[in-house]
Amino acid sequence: MKKSKNYTIINNYTTNLQLGLLSLNLYDKREKEGIEMIEMILPDGSKRQLENPMTVVEFAKSIGSSLGKATVGAIIDGVQVDPSHIIDKSGTIEIITNTSEKGIEIIRHSAAHIMAQAVQRLFPNTKVTIGPVIENGFFYDFDPEKPFTEEDLAKIEGEMAKIVKENYEFKRSEMTAEDAKKMFAEMGEDYKIEIIDDLGVDKVSIYQQGEFVDLCRGTHIPSTGYLKAFKLMSTAGAYWRGDSNKKMLQRIYGVAFATKKELDEYLKMMEEAEKRNHRKLGKQLDLFFVDEHGPGFPFFMPKGVELFNKLQEIWRIEHKKRRYQEIKTPIMLDKELWEISGHWFNYRENMYTSTIDEKEYAIKPMNCPGSIIAYKNNLHSYKDLPLKYGEMGLVHRHEFSGALHGLMRVRAFTQDDAHVFCTKEQIEEQIIEIIDLYDKFYTLFGFEYHIELSTKPDKAIGSDEIWEMAESNLKSALEHKGIEYKLNPGDGAFYGPKIDFKMKDSIGRIWQCGTIQLDFNLPTRFEMSYIGADGEKHEPVMIHRAMYGSLERFIGILIEHYAGAFPTWLAPVQVRILTISKEQVPFAKKLYERLQNEGIRAEIDTRDEKIGYKIREANGDQKIPVQLIIGKNEVENNEVNVRRFGSQESLNMTVDEIVKTLLEESKVPFKK
Repeated sequence: MKKSKNYTIINNYTTNLQLGLLSLNLYDKREKEGIEMIEMILPDGSKRQLENPMTVVEFAKSIGSSLGKATVGAIIDGVQVDPSHIIDKSGTIEIITNTSEKGIEIIRHSAAHIMAQAVQRLFPNTKVTIGPVIENGFFYDFDPEKPFTEEDLAKIEGEMAKIVKENYEFKRSEMTAEDAKKMFAEMGEDYKIEIIDDLGVDKVSIYQQGEFVDLCRGTHIPSTGYLKAFKLMSTAGAYWRGDSNKKMLQRIYGVAFATKKELDEYLKMMEEAEKRNHRKLGKQLDLFFVDEHGPGFPFFMPKGVELFNKLQEIWRIEHKKRRYQEIKTPIMLDKELWEISGHWFNYRENMYTSTIDEKEYAIKPMNCPGSIIAYKNNLHSYKDLPLKYGEMGLVHRHEFSGALHGLMRVRAFTQDDAHVFCTKEQIEEQIIEIIDLYDKFYTLFGFEYHIELSTKPDKAIGSDEIWEMAESNLKSALEHKGIEYKLNPGDGAFYGPKIDFKMKDSIGRIWQCGTIQLDFNLPTRFEMSYIGADGEKHEPVMIHRAMYGSLERFIGILIEHYAGAFPTWLAPVQVRILTISKEQVPFAKKLYERLQNEGIRAEIDTRDEKIGYKIREANGDQKIPVQLIIGKNEVENNEVNVRRFGSQESLNMTVDEIVKTLLEESKVPFKK
């Protein structure tokens, strides 16, 4: 293959730098005597001694050939490095394999680079910007001469396969920021120059595979041939750096996995997910819609409101049992409040604002400050604690139009917020109670879940001491419950660490919903207090928590989880009465009234249509759990013919029997 201009440029700049990447064969064999051995400590505490420096891959192979083949990187002394990184001093090491979470991220990151290489081969004048890893895959934003088509995606995927077959080594080098800017300027890659300027560093790392070169922190797989399973999925517009005032770029999405089997399973899951698409089902079932006059602001129809109300109803019942008191706080509060809370400085870009009487206000993006004001409205003693406020609060957050997605990503949503104000001694007990409550609800809907603990982010308020205390409290509660959890360093809220609940739905997708956040900072910032047993003022601890997270999003998840076929207790319409002829209409109307009076959500279909058509509509398109068919015999015997969703079978029951059955099935089936 003819070498490109970029290939020549990068090699001119990095020839000397890449001398440090040569394999162990370039090292002279050191004398054993008098030379300190390199000692590496593995995660299990075991130690391995090396006579000479070696690469990460070679080190892995020294442990086992299969481990060597699976190695895509390592963490040495807390720093993630490439498989070609040379181990030349003692330290700790953790091998990253292709099946681990970090390993999959490395594979996907490398796939993004391979895709960018393929794009520039096929469309040489295309400029590249950034290509991060996302859930299940990756994307890369490009500035092409003309937009990519679906046919182009197929060509790019084919070129990626060629690059994989050519098996180029991923080579890392470092150069000064100024040299890198000169190199990218010669290549016409203006976006890379802007990125380097924004980084504000003296040195940058560069990765090269074949003729392609990119600015990148790493880490990458050993070579392009290591990429075994990938597919390009779609293309979409995306503003440079998410700023609508900047140029519109073109984003290509792809997925990548360690094995073809995993890829096939994912594609099968996505095929099933498309059948469950909540936007299509929301329209089909007449639950909700989004209109061009309010993008990101969903409209709920009567059946959708029934679903919405049912979720709120069971939320209220279970929270009252646990001594929560429901409050309602204003949707708009002045700028000063949001400055005290820290949201104005940490969340301003996501807030809608307005000026009233020459004073600046913000529509609330969350309910926390309002709950604090409610707390401060009265004096409290230690006898009042824990004080638990719950709120179904409507919040607004600015989202770019390209990010909006049905009910999953909106600009206005109802958050089932609750805030627990307690003493430090009550923290663990309260956290455990909340975990048990979440478990009760998620089990009700048939979700499996795992827990993640997120710690202090870079953008945070409060001292290290306070953060350490808060994180320790959350760890203690989880350990007391004997719950395994994943640690997410740096992913906490700006005001405190949090526990996140990641739910798995019926087709294996993971959703983030419930959260528990421990906050020592806002009580201090708002000068909150209670009178202790000693008669002195003390500062309460604040626990933020939301179980559904967003009711709108939770409904979207439920639609896809159940594929629109809700269980009887939850279904907006639990039963539909179908008449065979007009002679049965009086009987059907009487039954309908009885069901309504019993609190059963029923519909009646007395249209002059064939009964087969009515059944197909109710049992198919509308996914109604129970259909009651009434003909001449049923009227004579005071019976109904009962058919269940998804079944072709039916049975006859008396009216009293079906009413009793439906009442029983309408009960919320919480596990004891």
